[in-house]
Amino acid sequence: MKKILVSACLMGYDCRYKGDNCKNQRLLDLGKDSILIPVCPEQLGGLATPRLPGEITGGKVLASDGSDITEQYRRGADFALAVAKANNVDFCILKANSPSCGKGMIYDGTFSGNKIEGNGVAAQKLLEAGFTVYNENEITEII
Repeated sequence: MKKILVSACLMGYDCRYKGDNCKNQRLLDLGKDSILIPVCPEQLGGLATPRLPGEITGGKVLASDGSDITEQYRRGADFALAVAKANNVDFCILKANSPSCGKGMIYDGTFSGNKIEGNGVAAQKLLEAGFTVYNENEITEII
């Protein structure tokens, strides 16, 4: 049975910055034959829910009010990596475009909805540690 590290919001946990979730039934269906292990790096890093949205710009994560929340994102990424290692996960499925979980594309730091190539803080840390990371739009590749 595979073990999959999953962004908690994709499993229906209300942990996104605005206090909602992005429940993904196709991902939940993977739980029939796999163990899904939820994490929210932003909460693990000490950020409240709800919270101001954050985006990466100039190598830092800034909240929409300009405050620097980089350290919370790094701390959360460290915890997510620790969970992945402790559970010896086979791969990760994370929330697309997120400044913590996005893989391949993230918001550009202008809070305008524009996206650029890049990875969120936790996704990057997991990739650097050798974990395979997917976003929820790539579930068909996994199935």
